[in-house]
Amino acid sequence: MLYHLLFQLVYPRTGLTVLNVTRYITFRTAAATLSALAISLVFGPWLIRKLREFQIGQVIRAEGPQTHRPKAGTPTMGGLLILTAALVPTLLWADLTNVYVWIAVLTTVGFGAIGFADDYLKIVRRSHHGLLPRYKMGFQVLIGLVVGVVLLVLAHEGAYNTRLVFPFFKRIIPDLGWWYLPFAVFVLAAESNAVNLTDGLDGLAISVFAIAAAAYTALAYVTGHRVFAEYLLLVRFPQAAELTVFCGALVGASLGFLWYNSYPAEIFMGDVGSLALGAALGIVAILIKQELLLPIVGGVFVAEALSVIIQVTSFKLTGQRVFKMAPIHHHFELIGWSEPKVITRFLIVAVIFALFSLTTLKLR
Repeated sequence: MLYHLLFQLVYPRTGLTVLNVTRYITFRTAAATLSALAISLVFGPWLIRKLREFQIGQVIRAEGPQTHRPKAGTPTMGGLLILTAALVPTLLWADLTNVYVWIAVLTTVGFGAIGFADDYLKIVRRSHHGLLPRYKMGFQVLIGLVVGVVLLVLAHEGAYNTRLVFPFFKRIIPDLGWWYLPFAVFVLAAESNAVNLTDGLDGLAISVFAIAAAAYTALAYVTGHRVFAEYLLLVRFPQAAELTVFCGALVGASLGFLWYNSYPAEIFMGDVGSLALGAALGIVAILIKQELLLPIVGGVFVAEALSVIIQVTSFKLTGQRVFKMAPIHHHFELIGWSEPKVITRFLIVAVIFALFSLTTLKLR
């Protein structure tokens, strides 16, 4: 909105050269990041107060670690703050004629709506049981199918392609064709649920997400940059560069929310936040053709999800548990690590994964 107002309307009429900077993606990304951070910091206390007034508090699982019992009643559904802080700056600073921006925004909102319904049912029932798993997954698959169909239509019009780029073997770029539809569904559902599983300690999911979003901010920029894309052997989409603004807003919103979600947390994001953020990361990876880099960028999320899969599979097949508790961050709590130590060490690992993912850009 501001991009169109300042650069396309005000600048041509007034000739104010200072407004020329609004056409640069780097400037608008920085502006979106700072705007998102400001919205989070300013409206955070108000939202926390309102959530307390309406008694919208976290319900703690009875089978969870005993040290988490005091967290019962902490305001939840803070994902509403994250979504507002991320989407408003995106709409202000991004080029709204760019279809990729709208795909990213609407996908994020769609998964956020699923999370909102899940959180709402938990609060109404005063239980950690929200949407039935089959409905929760069903809605995720439905949104994923819609996104996949839109991408296939764009591919048919030459505005997208269904090829996969392998991080270490960039000469191998198979075209999935119609198989890209279930692939897109899998990426979105898997990433959204992986972030959801990671959201179990104060500030863990949002800090790890901020690192991953920062990495994809850089990836989105180089994907849309002609010189960088050619040098790094990336599939270049000039329009994808506009997603840099969206990613920057996600980073700013995450940092602002972390201010209140850091240990001891004053507010939790809830499923409305975790499902939306996972989907946002997944859709950006899809749109900039870095889907296969997502397990590296979000390595911590993958480890959390795998720990649950391994735990459930082992218990059903052998009756034995591999970890003391899953997801794996609870395992480390139960072996004696303090919550802040688990968070800090997982954050260090997330930084390592993000840096490694960026180094793969030139490996071939």
